[in-house]
Amino acid sequence: MTPFRSATATALASTLLATMLTGCQFGGQAKDNTPIVIAADLELSGAAAGVGKAYRQALELKRDQLNASGALNGRTVELLVKDNRSDASESLRNIADFSNDSRVSAIIMGGCNECAVGAVRTVNEKQIPTVALAAAGAVASPVADRRYVFKLAPNAADNAGALTVELRRRNIRTVGVLRSDDAYGREGVQALRGEFDKAGIEVLAETSVRGTDTEVDRQAGTLAAAKPEALVLWTAPEQAMLGATAVKRAGFRGSLFLDAAAAGDLFLGTAGRAADRATMVFTQTMVIDDVIATTPAKAARRQWFQDYTARFGGYHGSSSFAGDALQLIVDAELRAGGPAGKVDRDGLRDVLETSQMDGLSGPIRMTPDNHSGLMPQALTTLVARNGRWRLAS
Repeated sequence: MTPFRSATATALASTLLATMLTGCQFGGQAKDNTPIVIAADLELSGAAAGVGKAYRQALELKRDQLNASGALNGRTVELLVKDNRSDASESLRNIADFSNDSRVSAIIMGGCNECAVGAVRTVNEKQIPTVALAAAGAVASPVADRRYVFKLAPNAADNAGALTVELRRRNIRTVGVLRSDDAYGREGVQALRGEFDKAGIEVLAETSVRGTDTEVDRQAGTLAAAKPEALVLWTAPEQAMLGATAVKRAGFRGSLFLDAAAAGDLFLGTAGRAADRATMVFTQTMVIDDVIATTPAKAARRQWFQDYTARFGGYHGSSSFAGDALQLIVDAELRAGGPAGKVDRDGLRDVLETSQMDGLSGPIRMTPDNHSGLMPQALTTLVARNGRWRLAS
């Protein structure tokens, strides 16, 4: 072999070896450096913009934390965010656009119940894994018709059960109910009445409020006139605070109880006096600064609370659901594997369906029979004191 040919062969062998060492991992698979692209359809304007903003902030914070963690095997998380304007038709257009983008591994949807339920057919037809932060049971059930849809929010039956336990503990026998005029509100009243019947609690009055309503004096008057011992506010955060203020103005002096969907900002602002001593069923993370961090999971929740508060100047209760949704999808993407540089939506869906973690919101368990992952044990009792929510003693 001539010196030229020998040198050429040596150089070629070196090049091939370098390529194999830098381009391959265990099992001969090429290292995947492509970003994990996750889309988000959120209510950034319109009636539900307050919660939508909190979700966006949480997603951006969690993305930054994951990208800085060094735990993604050289990959990064990218977010594609679109505003659905709190409108189901706009949301459906966003879902279709995201589904047709081959870079997108999965979608996170906001708290709009009509948006999430209305997107089920498209999500299943496009076969794109979707985690919704909406509370309505119809988002993720029946599972047979929602193979690609998952839900990460408190469930109506769990909320109703926890509220009923607290009402019975207080010896309350008559209530009024202000509910949202949507699927979750109707589902909630049904769940409440089922629990109330077993506990011997009577509903003296029930009224509803739309997500776009900015005053609820008429409904408050009806509820106060019935003179129940307590009122249950089963609405979005804005309407819950409006309701608390309006019923006090209408002369109601009984106790207020809020379900988990009513959780908003940690500090109650102008509604603080009206909501004082109100009880809410929600996750412990909202008041984690009242909790001694005795486990790694509690320590992680406290750190999340502190990081969110430091960056955004306050804390919103529902932010942890968005953070957990992003974590679930990223974990599933990494576990699903698949060819480098290729999005494997079916593989990701299969992993999501058996995902378990002790998340920021509490224990989360997905199964093939249950796509609504937040466990009942995640819920605890909070009380409003001195203008903010506290852990009930």
